[in-house]
Amino acid sequence: MSEIIGLTVIAVGLVFDLVGCVGLVRMPNVYTRLQAATKCVTLGTCSILLGVLLITGFGPIGWKAIICIVFVAVTSPTAAHALARASHKFGVHVHKDAVVDKYDEEIDHHGEGETF
Repeated sequence: MSEIIGLTVIAVGLVFDLVGCVGLVRMPNVYTRLQAATKCVTLGTCSILLGVLLITGFGPIGWKAIICIVFVAVTSPTAAHALARASHKFGVHVHKDAVVDKYDEEIDHHGEGETF
């Protein structure tokens, strides 16, 4: 029974990864591409690893899957935030249809903003 649930979780993870990859190709700028990569691919990869854990149990492979889940869940959003902030600092503009640009609002309220 846990094998069927594990395979289902892996299939859901693969769908999220596929949607994230399509988002990387289809999105108009670096910021929306980062969102697709961070949200979909992180959830998809963690789901695949969770499915592996459900299938294999808490053996050596299962513990490696847990460690990888924690690593991906912590580093992927952190890296995406760093890339988005660096892109904004170096002048990559948001899409023309963007509604809010929080970094520009922060610079307007606080002068020059932070430096590296």
